[in-house]
Amino acid sequence: MTALQPIIQKSFNGAVWRMDIDEVTATLALEIRNEADRTTSFAAINLPHAKTNFENYTMHERWLTGMETAHNGVLLLHYFQSESTPVHKGITAIDVEKGTELWSNFSLAYDHLSNSGPVLFNTQLLPKKLYVHDITTGKSIKPYNQITDSELIKQIEVPQYLPPLQLPFPLQHLEPAGGLIHYIEHNGYRIVSLHTRNDGVLQQWLFVLNNDRICYEELLMTGIQKLQPEAFVLHKNWLICLKNRTELLVLEL
Repeated sequence: MTALQPIIQKSFNGAVWRMDIDEVTATLALEIRNEADRTTSFAAINLPHAKTNFENYTMHERWLTGMETAHNGVLLLHYFQSESTPVHKGITAIDVEKGTELWSNFSLAYDHLSNSGPVLFNTQLLPKKLYVHDITTGKSIKPYNQITDSELIKQIEVPQYLPPLQLPFPLQHLEPAGGLIHYIEHNGYRIVSLHTRNDGVLQQWLFVLNNDRICYEELLMTGIQKLQPEAFVLHKNWLICLKNRTELLVLEL
């Protein structure tokens, strides 16, 4: 059996703070925050072609910005009202393939993504009124209807918890720290993430098994002080994880 290798292995100048997937174009969007430089940048990667569409994209406000969602070839970004509040304001739309601005509106704010398009509202009007907008132009399409404009749920699978006694055979020699094991089965593969201790120091590992053989393993983090959240997600056949919070790894299963 041939050992698995990442189809994408890419480092960024900062911590990957958030990821989202545009399912229409199979594009992975990332928000990268560099606290030392107080810079927030954005990147987009085409998963089927393992190609970086763009990276190091910044807005004129280089720190108080973030990512809302990616859908139908468009990445929606936002500003923060101030550094002391999590309240979002303004919308800027970016083409996920070209990394160019499509439109922006500083009076609108994002509420959620529906099957009809993004649901936005005008922050200058009270009470708040929700409208569905065209994601590529920013134009209002219609008032939001909770019944017909249901929330769009993306096909992103997160791991489940696995009891230590059910740890697959090749890994049974390991002693999971805190008993926390994350697990997914997909296409005949079993993906496992767990923590171990090395001289009292916590480490986080990723293992991919096939036919009770380890076909991929990666030390994702070491020298950490506490148990980390799940180390990976799965979208279709793409296993997506982060190494040291700054390096993206994608395997095709």
